[in-house]
Amino acid sequence: MAFRGLGTRLREGIWEIPLRRYTALLAVAALVAGLVFAVRALARDDRSCAPGVTRPAGSDECVGVATGAYDFGHPQLRQTVAAIERENSGLKSGSYVTVALMLPYTATARSSVSDILHELQGAYLAQYEANHNANGEAPAIRLVLANPGATSTHWELTIDQLGRMARGADRLRAVVGVGQSTDSNKRAVRELTRLGVPVVGSSITADDLANGQGGKDPYPGLARVAPTNTDEARALASFARVSAGRALLVYDKPGDPYTRTLQNSFAALIKGSPYEPQPFTPPADRSKEGTTANTFRQITHLLCDTSAETDTILFAGRHTQLRQFINALGGRGCQDRAFTLLTGDEGSYLTGEKDLDRTALEHRLTVRYTALAHPDAWAGTPAKTGGSPADMRTLRTLLASAGREPAGPIGPVELEDGQLIIAYDAVRLAVHGIREAVPDGGRIPALADVGLQWPQVKGSLRVNGASGWICLDAHGNPYDKAVPIVQLAPEGGSRFVRIAWPEGKPPTTECLPPS
Repeated sequence: MAFRGLGTRLREGIWEIPLRRYTALLAVAALVAGLVFAVRALARDDRSCAPGVTRPAGSDECVGVATGAYDFGHPQLRQTVAAIERENSGLKSGSYVTVALMLPYTATARSSVSDILHELQGAYLAQYEANHNANGEAPAIRLVLANPGATSTHWELTIDQLGRMARGADRLRAVVGVGQSTDSNKRAVRELTRLGVPVVGSSITADDLANGQGGKDPYPGLARVAPTNTDEARALASFARVSAGRALLVYDKPGDPYTRTLQNSFAALIKGSPYEPQPFTPPADRSKEGTTANTFRQITHLLCDTSAETDTILFAGRHTQLRQFINALGGRGCQDRAFTLLTGDEGSYLTGEKDLDRTALEHRLTVRYTALAHPDAWAGTPAKTGGSPADMRTLRTLLASAGREPAGPIGPVELEDGQLIIAYDAVRLAVHGIREAVPDGGRIPALADVGLQWPQVKGSLRVNGASGWICLDAHGNPYDKAVPIVQLAPEGGSRFVRIAWPEGKPPTTECLPPS
């Protein structure tokens, strides 16, 4: 019996030891697998890109408000972003307010990234000027980058974040920039102003992304430094003497806020034209090529079918489609006839466009556009009012200092497309409003008081912008703002032609809008 009991215990021991080992190994393996799974799950759930910036569910875009040195994946922006971070890090706690530059930083089109870089550089130069040439004025300016997405798809997330920054310790007091005049950006500006956040549009020109239309102000607290499409068209008409019987309108259908209002403005100029306007339908994302090149080829045939007196084309479309149309015009059948194509400020995107067939400009085709700004606009100008060479020299002096520490460097600089200039002026207008709203004995203005300053920006309180005088009407729109007329050059770049004025002449010295 003893031997039998011993044998049983031995058999149990022989089996139990490996079993316990296998059980332990299985437990360890399960634990490791669980840890690996957990780590992977956490990695998948970590949607952050940088402080203040995240990837929304279902998207790979990094959107939100970057509060540190983040270039949104564009090495071209890195030097300017670093310069802004240096400037921000030198500010004393409690001495500053925040201004956000809202642009589509995750755009990928070459022309769009170039535009963003130039606006970012202009905004930084205005920040640097405000903080170092302030003559004791307060507060200092902290600059942050707000990205609603390449096509502003995620504007709600970004605007919600900006709203919290306005109510919190960031003391956000203005949003500058906005980007293109699109339906998404209209909604973004409407929500920002509903939250009481002042907005200064740099390059928005659509008439329906402005106050004062029909006497209404749907965007309380919005100011702009660029003329509306209607004002640009009026300035263009005063320069070009457009005749209804000699012009054909080509337009984007269904359009966006920019193209629709430009179309309406052009249509009003040639009311009674004997020719039906010619539509084209681009992709929803107008930076894409689509099939519109085929449509433009067909439109050139119809253009050649017009009477010999027709010599003007009015184009209401975005820059990708403008480039396609110019390329098509280069191969038109009626090469013996001269045409002038007139368009809005989207033409400025083509100054460095590599896909533009510039040989088209050698075949009796002239392309002119209304620019938001141009570096040569005030060189030798006969205008005594509306702007001055001295204001452009101020910007050039800042640019020269940007190549030296502590101001820079900020990377390669290009003024020809006007984007750096207009962003510089937009931030300067924001700074003007912020500092005019500072209460006596205080240093930080109330959020609600900043937007109330826009109606007073006129007369001796105007902002002398590098793009021209900024005199705002009661609705925050620039009055009789200088409109540079610029021509694309066959050899590359562009050539400044002259300044035109929405009112047909420069403003008076007082620069006071009429009733």
